[in-house]
Amino acid sequence: MTYCVGMLVDEGLAMIADTRTNAGVDNISSYRKLHVVNRPGQRVIAVATAGNLSVTQTALTLVSEGITLPDSIQPETLETAPTLFRAAQLLGHAMAHVRQTISPSPAADGLNINASMLIGGQIEGGRLGLYLIYGQGNFIACGPDTPYLQIGELKYGKPILDRALRTNTPLAEAVKIGLISFDGTMRSNLAVGPPLDMVILPRDSLTVQERRIEADDPYFGDLGKRWAEAMAQAMRTMPAPKWLVQKTALAG
Repeated sequence: MTYCVGMLVDEGLAMIADTRTNAGVDNISSYRKLHVVNRPGQRVIAVATAGNLSVTQTALTLVSEGITLPDSIQPETLETAPTLFRAAQLLGHAMAHVRQTISPSPAADGLNINASMLIGGQIEGGRLGLYLIYGQGNFIACGPDTPYLQIGELKYGKPILDRALRTNTPLAEAVKIGLISFDGTMRSNLAVGPPLDMVILPRDSLTVQERRIEADDPYFGDLGKRWAEAMAQAMRTMPAPKWLVQKTALAG
């Protein structure tokens, strides 16, 4: 399993993905799941993947070699797609094709071929955007009401995003919220783990910052510690249930 999140705010886009593909007491492996097409000044496209690695790897390979959509006669790639929407169409078409091609065999073996992707970025002349692509090939766009999208093991990291992330959240603050989301997920699920890959793309800059966060990263470790202490302190300041206090007093 894995966890990936994309956050689209007024100042820009941040995407984070873990690298864990298999986890057990004696078997932990990792694989990069955040892939970046970076042509400074022209286009920055980041793709995060979750689910069956065979499906996502094959889909990415097909798109890198070129996909000819039904409304075109020329193959297109993430390098040549004229818009981010078109890039999402290419990935969706590739995902659907791969699933249809391999589905009979794994179905017979009882294998899980579910997969999904996040694609975010900006192409010169276009708008910054973020899409979630489902295994069936359809996709949705990130909007201002909920300025984030998640794939993979998302339930543990969702509460902090719901409570703290808004469209007008500064980009640096969004990165912090995203990392706290990962800290909570990693504490609750062994299947998500470091290193984490992250891309940060300020709006209209067409220049991306990439960073890998290792298990011993000082900032990430300090952030998790401070967040745990802040939650414990907040819990201690909350009043006890009045009905419990009253019952205890009566019993005394």
